[in-house]
This record gives sequence, C-alpha cells and structure tokens, in this order.
Amino acid sequence: MHDDDLVERIERDYRDAGLDARRLAMLAYADKLTRTPACMARADVEALRRAGLGDADILAVVEATAYYAYVNRIADGLGVELESV
Repeated sequence: MHDDDLVERIERDYRDAGLDARRLAMLAYADKLTRTPACMARADVEALRRAGLGDADILAVVEATAYYAYVNRIADGLGVELESV
C-alpha cells in the first residue's frame, strides 16, 4: 500500500506526520544519530525500548541509519551526482 500523503508529511516533518509512538521514537533516534552522533547516550536506546522495540529492532534501526550515512559519504566523497527524477 502506498500512502503518498503520509510520505509527504514525514518528509516535511516526521514529528507532525501523525505517526504512532514506536515509529516516532525510531525516527527521532535515527535523526539524532545522523545529526549529532557524538551526543548519543544510553537514554536514547532506553527511549526505543520504552516505545516497544527489542534488541533486534534497535540494531536494525542503528544499522539502517549507519548504512544510509555510509553510502551518502561514499557518494559525496566520489562526487556522485543525483539523477534527475
């Protein structure tokens, strides 16, 4: 199922997109890990646990966030230009 309106709301501001607490916690975590990785603390992981994520879920969020950052750094470092859509 595709929900273009939801995607647009998330792109605009995930915090006001009407997401459930679990998804909101995941995106807040990924946002902080992306923007200020040195500021991550045990409390950030605990917030994910309180939102209902288990260890495997938390690992998946970290891996996806880190992989996205890695791929972007590789592309930026090589001067890869985006294709026009």
